[in-house]
Amino acid sequence: MKKEYDFSKGVRGKFHRPGAILKLPVYLDSEVQTFVQRIAESKQSDMATVVNDLLRSDMRLAETMK
Repeated sequence: MKKEYDFSKGVRGKFHRPGAILKLPVYLDSEVQTFVQRIAESKQSDMATVVNDLLRSDMRLAETMK
């Protein structure tokens, strides 16, 4: 690394996009990934759909337990 960097020509907010939605990666334990993969294969679906369905189900359960 340099001792100093020159930011005199930098532009604040150059890459800021209002309303942008970030999709963060989610890392599953190998046991969980295998479980989700089996469900996705049996339903002929993708893993993202299965994970979202499982989480929505948990969200509904958590709401009813309040």
